[in-house]
Amino acid sequence: MNIIASAPEGLEKYLAKEVADLGGFKINTYKRSVSFKCDYATFFRVHFFSRIAFRFYREVASFPCYDKQSLYEGVRDSFEWLKWLPSHKTFNVQVTGRTSNLNHSHFTALEVKNSITDLQKSAWNLRSNISLDKPDFIIHLHLNNNKAVISLQSSLDSLHKRGYRPAVGNAPLKENLASGLLKITQWNGTQPLIDIMCGSGTLLIEAVNQILEVPLNTNQVYLFENWLDFNKDIYLDEKYKAKTKIINYKKLAPIIGCEINRKVFDEAAVNISLAGLENYIELINDDFSTLKCSFSKGLILCNPPYGKKLGNENELIGLYEAIGNFLKINFSGWEFWLLSGNPKLTKYLKMKSSLKIPVSNGGIDCRWIKYLIR
Repeated sequence: MNIIASAPEGLEKYLAKEVADLGGFKINTYKRSVSFKCDYATFFRVHFFSRIAFRFYREVASFPCYDKQSLYEGVRDSFEWLKWLPSHKTFNVQVTGRTSNLNHSHFTALEVKNSITDLQKSAWNLRSNISLDKPDFIIHLHLNNNKAVISLQSSLDSLHKRGYRPAVGNAPLKENLASGLLKITQWNGTQPLIDIMCGSGTLLIEAVNQILEVPLNTNQVYLFENWLDFNKDIYLDEKYKAKTKIINYKKLAPIIGCEINRKVFDEAAVNISLAGLENYIELINDDFSTLKCSFSKGLILCNPPYGKKLGNENELIGLYEAIGNFLKINFSGWEFWLLSGNPKLTKYLKMKSSLKIPVSNGGIDCRWIKYLIR
């Protein structure tokens, strides 16, 4: 199978490594996506163990596409729709990209839908219904350089939704982005990890799950179960392996989260409990300035307000100054990683960075910045 995986911007090479480790091959990285080839077992496996991918798409057809007519005919003739899509199954169409003559995604999606349903009607005098909420198939069309690529989306929901987080704060960090950021730090569980403003606990939960290699999304119903060549035996085998995987609940170094807001602290506690990690993560309902730690080395994380979605920029200057002063006084020798969406504010840390990695967080251009605290 030819597969495309979507990823948070800035984490493409980490997703490529993840896919390779799980059995994918002929891997190529692009902006916000990775393409690869794989067999059925690997395809199912990546759904249970990829921590960075948003979605997987299976490429099923491609054709030259310049205008409305070439789109209509190309969709109709390039794939065995009558075998794959019976009239009692629902679908919807999603479109990315454009050509000079096809630059309105809604119109383009409508033309794809018409091509498929007209074909069904001519063969059976019946046609599939469109479902926006719970379709049996999601057909994805990508247009670029007068070429169309048709793919089938493998899941209804984005795979970043792990299921442990019904409670989120006002500006939540997506789980797959959190996991990718942690991969960048190369934290291995042997040194303490502290999130000084942990919010709903996402970075902490992803950190532990990553080290323990806990499988994900094993209880989802997937759209690929509707595909003509869906191999149920291989799927159930991979699912069984994931669900019965022996988790090495090894002892980790202390993992601590500070959250001053009581409501958000309670949300974090719920999320950590739902993830089954309450024995690994210590939550402190207090300001980070009260924190003490006897270890000489470790990792400190922070995703503070940027003054974009939360907080006023001028009001946040004091916060960034306080973070910098606190770390330099109490945590010399530690590593500090900060997700910054506002370079004007990070200068108030008065710390020299050793690495800046561009990433996108909810559409905000950010930097994942490493500091060596001195």
